[in-house]
Amino acid sequence: MHRPIRIGLQLQPQHQPDYGRIRDTVRRAEDAGADIVFNWDHFYPLSGDPDGAHFECWTMLGAWAEQTERVEIGALVTGGGYRNPDLLADMARTVDHISGGRLILGIGAGWFEKDYVEYGYDFGTKGSRLKLLGEYLPRITARLGKLEPQPTRHIPLLIGGGGPRKTIPLVAQYADIWHSFGDLDTHREKAEILAARCADVGRSPSQIERSVPWRGIENAAALVDAGVTLFTVGVSGPDYDLTDLVEAIGWRDENSAPPLSGLA
Repeated sequence: MHRPIRIGLQLQPQHQPDYGRIRDTVRRAEDAGADIVFNWDHFYPLSGDPDGAHFECWTMLGAWAEQTERVEIGALVTGGGYRNPDLLADMARTVDHISGGRLILGIGAGWFEKDYVEYGYDFGTKGSRLKLLGEYLPRITARLGKLEPQPTRHIPLLIGGGGPRKTIPLVAQYADIWHSFGDLDTHREKAEILAARCADVGRSPSQIERSVPWRGIENAAALVDAGVTLFTVGVSGPDYDLTDLVEAIGWRDENSAPPLSGLA
């Protein structure tokens, strides 16, 4: 399956108390040519002042759905343990409709202890959080099939993580997009594991788009050769400097096949 190279922005909603600056950054990213604008699902900053300014993920996605016209939107990623999975499916369906079919449902097991403790969720262990994610994914897909009205499209499910024993089998079974971390060799190794787990469940690995953080032009071509087609640039507040995003978009445009023209 041939996939176009895509560039996303992860707009990290931290250290900027003026939501208008976040709104403006979303507009600038869409105008610059980004394919996707993500936020993240945390309740506190992950860097800098741990009690600094921060905004909530899914409320923001509803606003972005109204604000934007072209880009896909989503969380990179939703914390799997924060919300009842049937409710999360309904939230996703609703934002899908508000956006006219541009939502990506990103989800992971969660890892930042402060999010859980401060908001009254059971942090558990890495194993228990992954187990919960495995229990939630079939509930999410089942609820999406029951909602009325139905989503406007099959909502792409993005799963973040690279654990070979628990996360990758979930990717093989449920994901449309797999977001992973690590260097090129690590990605190749885990992609082989993903292919084996896809064979276990009767899927082709080509059905799953592969996504990684943007690591600069010098690393991009080798990752594309390894099967990656979605790169996401992360930017934090308060300034939201889009220099790296513009660089990535320029690289995408220089390395994408031109559209066919002049056909009878």
